[in-house]
Amino acid sequence: MLPFSQYDADGRLHHLITLEGMSSAQVRELLDRAQAHLRRPGEPPARSRALEGVSVGSIFTEPSTRTRASFELAARRLGADVLNLEIQLSSRVKGETVLDTIYTLQAMAVDVFVIRDAEVGVCQYVAEHVQPHVSVLSAGEAHVSHPTQGLLDALTILQFKGGFRDLVVAVVGDVRHSRVARSAYEVFTALEVGELRIVGPRALLPEAGEMPGARRFESLEAGILHADVVMMLRIQRERMAEASIPDPHDYCARWGLTAKRLKLARPEAIVMHPGPMNREVEIASEVADGPHSVIRQQVTNGVAVRMAVLETVIGNRDRRRGRR
Repeated sequence: MLPFSQYDADGRLHHLITLEGMSSAQVRELLDRAQAHLRRPGEPPARSRALEGVSVGSIFTEPSTRTRASFELAARRLGADVLNLEIQLSSRVKGETVLDTIYTLQAMAVDVFVIRDAEVGVCQYVAEHVQPHVSVLSAGEAHVSHPTQGLLDALTILQFKGGFRDLVVAVVGDVRHSRVARSAYEVFTALEVGELRIVGPRALLPEAGEMPGARRFESLEAGILHADVVMMLRIQRERMAEASIPDPHDYCARWGLTAKRLKLARPEAIVMHPGPMNREVEIASEVADGPHSVIRQQVTNGVAVRMAVLETVIGNRDRRRGRR
C-alpha cells in the first residue's frame, strides 16, 4: 500500500491535513488565491459559483466559533451546499464509528469533509478511506495541526509586513499543547522567516528536538525583544498548574502581554492571537484592542483562506476528471 499523501498523482492538493513539508510555492499559491477573495471593509464580500453543486460537510467534535463559522461562510460564498453535523446529536454518540458516519454522509453525495477532532490521526484516517473524488480538510487536529490557521496567520503577516525573510516572529505561551503553534512553525519554516522564536515557561515549551531551528526563550521580555511579530497563544487553566503557575492573575503577571512589555518589541510590531482570547490573562485588553493588534484582520483572513483551500481542492478534483 502506498504511503498516504495529501496530494494527487500530479502533485496537486487533494486533502489538507497538515502544512508539514509544504513548499513555499505551494503556500504562496494559496495565499495569492486568498488575497483575491478579500474586500475592503464595508464592501460586499467576494462571491462566486466555483462550488456550485458541491456539498461540504463539517464534523466538529470540539467547540469552535471562528473556524467553523468561517468554513461555513467560505463554502456558502462559493455557492456550495453546507451541512453542519452536530456531533452531540449524531449517531456517533450512540456508538457509530467515525467511518460509518463518513460513509453515511458520503452516500448523500458530500464532496468535502471539514473535520475537527481531539484525536490524533482522525483526519488522515478518514482521508485514506473516502472515495477518490472526496477531499478531507483539517479544521484542527488534537494538539498537532491546524493548517488553515497557519495559512491565515501567514497571510496576515504578509499583508502588514510584505514578506518574511527579515522578520523576527515570537510565538508566546503554551507552545507544547498548541496546534496553532505547530502549524505556525510549519508555515513560517516553509516561508523562510528570518528568525522564529518560541517563548514560554519551560514546562509549556515543546520537547527537545521538536521545532528545530526555532530559538527557545523562557523569559517573555527576552523572547519579544526587537520582535516584528508577537503571536500570543491561549492558556488553559489546567496548563497553568503544569507550569507551576497558581492562577490566571499570576500567569498575567509573568507572561501576559501588556502595553509596557510590548514596547520591548519593534515600534511597528504587530500583535496576533488565534482566539478565543483570555483578556487580562495572556493578553491585556489595551493591547488586544490597541494600534498594534491585527487580531480582527486574522478573522477576516480566515474566511478568505478557507475559500482559497476549498476552491483549490475542488478545482483540482475537476482537473482530475478532465473538466476545465
